[in-house]
Amino acid sequence: MGVLAPWFLAGAAAIALPVYLHLLRRHRADPRPFSSLMFFERRTQSSIKHRRLRYLLLLSLRVALLLLLSLAFADPFIKHPAANSTGDRLLLLVIDNSFSMRAGSRLADARREADSVLASRGPQERAEIMVLGSGIQALTQPTADASALRAAVESIEPGDSRSNFGELARAIRLLGEGSERPMEVHLFSDLQKSDMPANFKDMLLPPKVTLVLHDVSKGTQANWTVESVDAPAQISDPKKVRVRAVVAGCHTPPASRAVSLVVDGKVIATRNVQVPASGRATVEFATLGVPYGLSRCEVRIDSADSLPTDDVALFGVRRSDPERVLFVHEPGDLRSPLYFGAALESSTEGAFKLEAITPDKLTGVQPFPYAFVVLSDVVSLPSPFEQHLSDYARRGGGVLIAAGTSMAHAARVPVFEATVLEAHDYSRDGANFLGIGDADRAHPSIRNADGWSGVKFYFAVRVNDADSQVVARLADQTPLLLEKREGAGHIIVFASGLDNLTNDFPVRPAFLPFIEGTARYLSGLEGRGGARVVDSEVELRRSGQTAIGVEVIGPEGKETLSLDQSASAETFPLQRAGFYEFRRSDGRQELIGVNPDRRESDLEVIPDGVLALWRGGTGPREPASMGEPAQVRSQPRQLWWYVMLAALGATVAESLFASRYLGKLGEGP
Repeated sequence: MGVLAPWFLAGAAAIALPVYLHLLRRHRADPRPFSSLMFFERRTQSSIKHRRLRYLLLLSLRVALLLLLSLAFADPFIKHPAANSTGDRLLLLVIDNSFSMRAGSRLADARREADSVLASRGPQERAEIMVLGSGIQALTQPTADASALRAAVESIEPGDSRSNFGELARAIRLLGEGSERPMEVHLFSDLQKSDMPANFKDMLLPPKVTLVLHDVSKGTQANWTVESVDAPAQISDPKKVRVRAVVAGCHTPPASRAVSLVVDGKVIATRNVQVPASGRATVEFATLGVPYGLSRCEVRIDSADSLPTDDVALFGVRRSDPERVLFVHEPGDLRSPLYFGAALESSTEGAFKLEAITPDKLTGVQPFPYAFVVLSDVVSLPSPFEQHLSDYARRGGGVLIAAGTSMAHAARVPVFEATVLEAHDYSRDGANFLGIGDADRAHPSIRNADGWSGVKFYFAVRVNDADSQVVARLADQTPLLLEKREGAGHIIVFASGLDNLTNDFPVRPAFLPFIEGTARYLSGLEGRGGARVVDSEVELRRSGQTAIGVEVIGPEGKETLSLDQSASAETFPLQRAGFYEFRRSDGRQELIGVNPDRRESDLEVIPDGVLALWRGGTGPREPASMGEPAQVRSQPRQLWWYVMLAALGATVAESLFASRYLGKLGEGP
């Protein structure tokens, strides 16, 4: 037996009060007739006899009432054995198969310990097998079939995902909703610290769940890895390409590592780099000699640690002639094609080639062969070309429109189909220029452009933004960058010029990342780097591009999509490490190297104190012998309401006896 709030027992000292009150009862002497007291000597009469306790039953009831009240507030409980029958409890075995479980023999040890737990359960006790990766997946239903459970455990293979203990706790909470059945969860894992969620509360489990942790990590281990690789997905001139790789050490001593650049299985360059203790080092390769077409590239290190599978980082490269970009400008505008072309070539490493043309030469020109189209301060277009350009956008093409001083005299913006409201010449105002105001920094056009900080705008056109998304505004709230979806394509309006007359943007550092981000976004190359992380997704087609079929070849060299999926799926999940090849019916091809999340490369284990807090301070369950019908455990049973019932009875009895004694005292002679 125990109490949850022992300090309330101090209230038992209040029993002194009724004892004291009973001792203070006044002594009343009854007068009796006597002849004379003259021969008696006056003396002080002792009161000890008269201070003896009387009404002992009433006193006992009052003392018992105070004791019961103090005991009730102390919240007493007793522990009693509660045998869970095999039909009441669910035994849940969760095996971690995340990427870090490839280190050493971790996964094999986890399977062996899971088999041991299965062998110790009762013959009728039901169990369920789950695997923990990026999410939690049930391999069996709750069953007592030993062969099915063992087969599920043996079928678990190492994965490439990053596990999350917060997702495990959420799945267990959902599994236990609406059921009072107790659950015993056995987690077989290396208990990586990096797998913890940001908030520890996300790992908490319901009270009816008992968590038993099986650590197969053998403690924190040193590990080197290729943390990241920076390389373009598409190139045209290998001599202009630089490949940068970061080599990291997790709980490692200082060491020298040999870093190799491999193209299609052939080592083309090797560098040595000094990696500091538990630090990082960067190595750079000046060129990337790849042939035309798709090439499987990787960066390797020689580490000889317990997790060799993260000693390589994969990335795909496509070499082709530069994609053409159509740049339409007025005959008198020679600055904008110069600035735009130079920025496009330098920022995209020659992936695009600019073809400048004036509106009078657009007869017979089709926009469909171009990666995207730029209209630089063009007031009007030939009607057939504008119609073709609208069809080009609806089919998934991208268009960038710059509205300079010439657009101030137009009634509408071509293709964008928005009216021109007014023009602002800030160079004639008192401020002479305006800076950027609000901006959506998540948009690809300005994501890496530092928010256009410090850029001066001398002129801007106010365009009706009723049917478009405003990406950036000037300080006076004039829309500066607007976007509209046209079918499956994107049309962007920049409400100033691409020269250095309406603004100083082309001579600012932010101009290059703006041009690069916009070019990749409008051409469909944005976000299609040659390297991705496991559990990310690849956009197969933009919404509305149902006419373009996609074929996906996985790391095993087999097609991974059905016919229906290849014609309708908009995204593809990358669930395994390796190379994925995407072939589209419009002729475009793409190769992506998929790598595990490098947070899995840090093999640091969760501290013991945190683990004890997670499992509620309970240790592992003692394995039951084969055929044992039940697992006996202690459960607390609270007694406070029994005590309150006894206190209520004492109160009623005390009232009755007190009324009786007080009545007798009132009837005195």
